Amino acid sequence: MIGRLNHVAIVVSDLARAAALYRDTLGARVSAPVPMPAHGVTTVFIELPNTKIELLHPLGDKSPVQAFLDRNPSGGMHHVCYEVDDILAARDRLKAAGMRVLGDGEPKIGAHGKPVLFLHPKDMCGTLVEIEQA
Repeated sequence: MIGRLNHVAIVVSDLARAAALYRDTLGARVSAPVPMPAHGVTTVFIELPNTKIELLHPLGDKSPVQAFLDRNPSGGMHHVCYEVDDILAARDRLKAAGMRVLGDGEPKIGAHGKPVLFLHPKDMCGTLVEIEQA
């Protein structure tokens, strides 16, 4: 069921500084910032040969990552994202195994324009996990 690692998401307090670190210091290819009002975040993607890193920054006061940043002012790892071939079949299999899908359980369109779901960290070894339709 689980496919390749799509990305690791990191919440950052200063998006421009974090993007510059990856671009100028580490020499990575860095996307332009993309505001995602429906998710309350601005994203920047770092392209690596085998996966991506997603930098997340709060967009507005109601951002779901603002509380994370309040608890961790320096930022930190937020979630990992794995690809799945069939997100609805994956959801149903995970729920049948006792995993909690966050939100209303219906996929939302994520940063890559594909359906995504999030799994409760307490069910996934303490890590917030996103699954994305491949």
